[in-house]
Amino acid sequence: MLEAMLPYVCVLVLFGAHTALAAGEAGGSRLRWEPRCQLPLPDRVPSTAILPPRLNGPWISTGCEVRPGPEFLTRAYTFYPSRLFRAHQFYYEDPFCGEPAHSLLVKGKVRLRRASWVTRGATEADYYLRKVGIVFHSRRALLDVSGRLNQTRAGRDCARWLPPARAWMPGALYELRSARAQGNCLEALGLSMHELSLVRVQRRLQPQPRAAPRLVEELYLGDIHTDPAERRHYRPTGYQRPLQSALHHVRPCPACGLIARSDVHHPPVLPPPLALPLRLGGWWVSSGCEVRPAVLFLTRLFTFHGHSRSWEGYYHHFSDPACQQPTFTVYAAGRYTRGTPSTRVRGGTELVFEVTRAHVTPMDQVTTAMLNFSEPRSCGGAGAWSVGTERDVTATNGCLPLGIRLPHVEYELFKMEQDPLGQSLLFIGQRPTDGSSPDTPEKRPTSYQAPLVLCRGEAPDFSRPPQHRPLLQKHPSTGGLRVAPLPLLPLVLGLAFLYWL
Repeated sequence: MLEAMLPYVCVLVLFGAHTALAAGEAGGSRLRWEPRCQLPLPDRVPSTAILPPRLNGPWISTGCEVRPGPEFLTRAYTFYPSRLFRAHQFYYEDPFCGEPAHSLLVKGKVRLRRASWVTRGATEADYYLRKVGIVFHSRRALLDVSGRLNQTRAGRDCARWLPPARAWMPGALYELRSARAQGNCLEALGLSMHELSLVRVQRRLQPQPRAAPRLVEELYLGDIHTDPAERRHYRPTGYQRPLQSALHHVRPCPACGLIARSDVHHPPVLPPPLALPLRLGGWWVSSGCEVRPAVLFLTRLFTFHGHSRSWEGYYHHFSDPACQQPTFTVYAAGRYTRGTPSTRVRGGTELVFEVTRAHVTPMDQVTTAMLNFSEPRSCGGAGAWSVGTERDVTATNGCLPLGIRLPHVEYELFKMEQDPLGQSLLFIGQRPTDGSSPDTPEKRPTSYQAPLVLCRGEAPDFSRPPQHRPLLQKHPSTGGLRVAPLPLLPLVLGLAFLYWL
């Protein structure tokens, strides 16, 4: 799928504001804000990056995480003023993190270096591992890890530190790295702590009903490569799902206390989330500024029309980690198939998406100049590009300078959940780190991007011609939103068919 959105759409996506078209005065319409999706504006409750990052203290997952593979885990990291750290990683058999398999204890030292030259807003760091230990919570987990280690020569050297299955003792800690056990057994297991090499800490305020906003502190660590074979050499340029301070986290959070009180001998057993059937109809928006590998900052807005299995979407790209400086927007549309339960990722649903139309809107001078100097008919028809003007690139089979190819098919992975506040969340498959597209069944994602939030149920029917569709537009003088009769209604979608997503 694609990336696109106009500036006004960015406001909707960034702050979860939901708008509904309502009947208005003669010859026009007006927007009605629904309180359920309306969040404070950025100038009232900004997210603030802490520079240099302050890592001291305990940081925890707020729920079950899914890494490529798939791997299901929760994390609890503690950083000390002496630069030492202790990391607990708890791995599970199931996608709800209710059946512990094994736990890792990682100890070492981390040193912040400098502001990242690659990922704006991040800080680069060096780390050293002093000790790695593993605790197996079942004989089956021991056999699984031993089998993975025995596949390589380096792994077989590590496997000798593990007991035979018949000698397994519940709760016993086996060292994979220490003064006595040298070598890097994490790499032999396909694991890495390179996430510590890219750091960002930020604070934000969580609105509370009938109470003052609550402070939330988040720790963003480097992303994990989607190809396990590449993790040994990969240096992150994006982020994982953030950890939150054990002292300042979102509320309510049923998992937070369980994870904060856990250790390698007593892994957290999370209550299963309320899984929802996959009903895509409606409007879905990003809950904040999202970061992709290769230094991409974006927001997404989607609408799905369940009755016709069609979708429309916008990806709004920015040059900064606060998503305040737009660079270009991509509108995409197409169709999708009926979903089937995934046999590889429990709890997920597999779909196939087709992208048949795309529009591009350059939002700054640099992008506009790049498009104007591109090869003729490689991105839209004849004529010069101008800032803020949307152009259809369907006839040229996409936009080569931006990596948009049409028509395009992607093999996707979706799931829906409900958070503790009762809000519906949509998880869409994670983009390949190498910038390729999941255009074959073998490349279908096995993990998820940051969730989108449902701000409205079944989307309106836009089966009438595009030129008669209303467009949400930011009013130039007041900054408010109004409805204007423009050629297209950008409703926005967050699957990604751009090669770099």
